[in-house]
Amino acid sequence: MNKESIVEVLESKHFDLFEWLKNHPIEKWELGPEDKWSSGQHILHLDQTLRLINKALSYPKFLIKYKYGTSNRPSRSYDEVANRYNERLFENQEKARVFNQNLKKPTVKEREQLIDSLKILNKKLQYKTTKLKDKQLDTLLLPHPLMGRMTLREIIMWSAYHTEHHLNILKKNY
Repeated sequence: MNKESIVEVLESKHFDLFEWLKNHPIEKWELGPEDKWSSGQHILHLDQTLRLINKALSYPKFLIKYKYGTSNRPSRSYDEVANRYNERLFENQEKARVFNQNLKKPTVKEREQLIDSLKILNKKLQYKTTKLKDKQLDTLLLPHPLMGRMTLREIIMWSAYHTEHHLNILKKNY
């Protein structure tokens, strides 16, 4: 997937999420199924994820290369990244649960600020994606707690899929 397509899919997946949030009753922001996240926690999790990716992409590229190395294979496609993520989630349900168990529950007062923050972080990621060279996207690596090291292209595509994944959970359970 080229940079322009990645930016489009980031925009599309986040637009769908924000549209769903517009129609989601505010009083349900802090509620969720038993032993599951509230809708606010899903948004906080997406915010924290994009914040980490944007921060990593702000580092000098030589530092990313030094710390995490370079890829010895071509970047995976969007569908391959999504399928691999779902497989890893299924295989590591307990690890994922423990990793995310202490996520704070945002209040209704924090709702608009958190949604605005996620919008800004998404735009920053889109901008940073357009500024990266294709060679950087396909050779530089960043770590993912569940999937291991991924190329920059893969982790940016994953972030779009990750938003879709959480939107599907929200639609199903909330």
